[in-house]
Amino acid sequence: MKKSVCILLPFCFLSVFILLTACSKDKADNNPTAGMTKISEGYAAGAATKVEIYSKQSHVNTGYNKFYIALYDSASGNRVEEAHIHLTPVMDMGMMQHNAPFENPVSETASGHLFPCSVTFVMPSGSGNWTLEIEVHNHVTDKEGSLVLPVTVTDPAKSRQQSFTAMHNGAKYFISLIEPSSPRVGINDLELAIYKKEAMDSWPADSSLTVTMIPEMPSMGHSSPNNVNPVHTGNGHYKGKVNFTMTGLWRLNLDFMSGSAVADTTRFFDVEF
Repeated sequence: MKKSVCILLPFCFLSVFILLTACSKDKADNNPTAGMTKISEGYAAGAATKVEIYSKQSHVNTGYNKFYIALYDSASGNRVEEAHIHLTPVMDMGMMQHNAPFENPVSETASGHLFPCSVTFVMPSGSGNWTLEIEVHNHVTDKEGSLVLPVTVTDPAKSRQQSFTAMHNGAKYFISLIEPSSPRVGINDLELAIYKKEAMDSWPADSSLTVTMIPEMPSMGHSSPNNVNPVHTGNGHYKGKVNFTMTGLWRLNLDFMSGSAVADTTRFFDVEF
């Protein structure tokens, strides 16, 4: 009898372990926002939809911010997986208002229960107040509505946004550093988002510039090998590679050209880790 118990006990423990692991996985799958920060929430009047906005960062900063929108039926609480979402960021400065670059969800079908999108805030809160208007067309109920949510935007310790007035055409360009977001020694992904300000309510993505990037370690007076200049990959995003050969403060020097004409050679981003 004791021998039977000894044989069965390991199987019992294994069964319990598998059950607990499966439950933990199910819980994680059912909570796609685990580890994220809820930025704001509210109800889209007319769409019968609750809207929640999440970020992988703890704060909303000037520059490029990736958001994840979760939608719920306001009556049943069930997830809404099919919807059309449109964003409008607005900075109200009292005597004037202006918008900012944004990217609506590319699909009307949720990915992992969420609708990814982004907003590039071009200045911090303080001189005015940022709000984010979200229009929702709930495909399940075929209802439309909108809501306006306040957003507090701060400057990070190391700036992740630069702007310049181009030498070749006098236009205003805004550049956001997206990657590396978690820099490490070795080859890192480099990603920039570039937008052109055409009017207070028009900030289209730019694909016209050629970018040269040279990393520099100011305290050591050296650069690094095997870097890849960022090139346009779509929707104003430019991707390349940057090689950090050691920890410390690095400066990413950026030159922008439009054909053979110089747009700007004065911008840089500091990255420290």
